[in-house]
Amino acid sequence: MLYLEFLFLLLMLYTGSRFGGIGLGVISGIGLVIEVFILRMPLGKAPIDVMLVILAVVTCASILEAAGGLKYMLQIAERVLRSNPKRVTILAPMVTYVMTFMLGTGHSVYSVMPIIGDIALKNKIRPERPMAVSSVASQLAITSSPLSAAIAYYLTQITKMPGYEHITLLNIISVTVPATFVGTMAMALYSLRRGKELEDDPEYQRRLKDPTWRDRILNTTATSLDAELPRSAKMAVWLFVLSLVTVVVIAMLPEIRTVGVPVDGKPVKAISMSFIIQMMMLCFGGIILIATKTNPQSVPNGVVFKSGMVACIAIYGIAWMSDTYFSYAMPEFKAAVTTMVESYPWTFAFALFSVSVVINSQAATAVMMLPVGISLGLPAPVLVGLIPATYAYFFIPNYPSDIATVNFDVTGTTKIGKYYFNHSFMIPGLIGVTTACLVGYALAHMIIV
Repeated sequence: MLYLEFLFLLLMLYTGSRFGGIGLGVISGIGLVIEVFILRMPLGKAPIDVMLVILAVVTCASILEAAGGLKYMLQIAERVLRSNPKRVTILAPMVTYVMTFMLGTGHSVYSVMPIIGDIALKNKIRPERPMAVSSVASQLAITSSPLSAAIAYYLTQITKMPGYEHITLLNIISVTVPATFVGTMAMALYSLRRGKELEDDPEYQRRLKDPTWRDRILNTTATSLDAELPRSAKMAVWLFVLSLVTVVVIAMLPEIRTVGVPVDGKPVKAISMSFIIQMMMLCFGGIILIATKTNPQSVPNGVVFKSGMVACIAIYGIAWMSDTYFSYAMPEFKAAVTTMVESYPWTFAFALFSVSVVINSQAATAVMMLPVGISLGLPAPVLVGLIPATYAYFFIPNYPSDIATVNFDVTGTTKIGKYYFNHSFMIPGLIGVTTACLVGYALAHMIIV
């Protein structure tokens, strides 16, 4: 019966993935009701902390966008790319990686992707090469950003493990940042020579013969450099960077967040980094709003706010439904896989990967699977080293950033293949995540001690 219930969980996740976005959350709500009232499972915990981190980060990043800060960052990125057009396949994924690392969300990729495609086309570089890897890099970087809900959740749970109470945010990102950056560079190097040269690509040649496509290819120009930004845009970026630095510094110095007086001789516990991130994002969001005189009514209209709220709702349903099942099934599940995981701890990466393929979220994957890994007795270095495996939703090309990337490539070289899985993001994603896990696994055993 337990395995049939697990198949039911997968069915609900798959059904939700076909709708995408908010559909993932509300379809999971159907599954949750069936689990509790029909299958009689005890109700699990809703992912409130993770949702609040996402809400706070998205709010601050949305205010940054409304203040013109995101366009200012985009202009800097475009100048870097246009000054080195022949190296766009290497530089573009670095740009999307850094933007996600700073913002804690990968949804900024929508504004930079047309520029990457334009630069590649005008330099006769196959656009698939920089565009596909840039889309993957923008999502892989979420597993390294100190502002991401996934990293905040990992930190909260790892520090609850006996012997690892001293682990800080800096310890974790000291593993994930080099691991994911090396993974990004590995897939960028692979992309340098992938596919046919642009002039030899049959789909590109076919589109050149079509008058409508030919006009789009020859006359479309994407740039952000002609946009006039308010002077406050630069200030907004620096304030946002300051918020990032503040979070990292507070994470490094637990005494700063140890507030209160001992009660009955018990030492005061430091404030959780989950709360620190929420506090700092709300605080600096307010500072940016006041300092730049941004109209608060314009904040919800941006891409970051809309995408972030959709992700929050999706995680709400997915993680609650999943926690209800795994809390109920854990005794039997643990007995079935303990031997394998004890002998080969790295195999836990396959579990993370498989779940992420279906639920399209690093944070939701972390909430769903990290407690499983801890209950199986996996050591903290293994759990931290395999964090990049929480990103696998490139496998099925239905994530908004991947779909948008395909649509932004007017040459047709970035595509979803005839057989669905032979798409432009598959090999870069596999290279990036595998490399990041290997590097992270090695680094974690040296840093997470």
